[in-house]
Amino acid sequence: MKGVDTNVLVRLLVRDDVGQARRARAIVEGGPVWIPKTVLLETEWVLRYTYGFERAAVNQALAKVCGLPQVVVEDAMNVAQALSWHAGGFDFADALHLASSPGARVFYTFDRSLVRKARKANAVAVELP
Repeated sequence: MKGVDTNVLVRLLVRDDVGQARRARAIVEGGPVWIPKTVLLETEWVLRYTYGFERAAVNQALAKVCGLPQVVVEDAMNVAQALSWHAGGFDFADALHLASSPGARVFYTFDRSLVRKARKANAVAVELP
């Protein structure tokens, strides 16, 4: 299995460098490919801040890559939950942090918005005073 870095996913999704995009596609299509969830987290940030992708476009791109048959995603069930919450309005990083904490009884934060969204999603996040 081959692991890929953020820049490989970004080239695959954005195709702003034809040569690198072609090589990224060959790596992914030649699977199996391992994608760490930290790479997904960074890819979301790069697509949003560097390329100006809207939430829906980012979510669609990440879901598409994660759904490829030759791709294996670290912590796939929790990443899928994070993508679902992200599609519903969560910040992707917040969603991934919360989804990646299933063994925690409570997820503490100073972020009121995260607490409100977590409650709506039936997840347990508590704001610290």
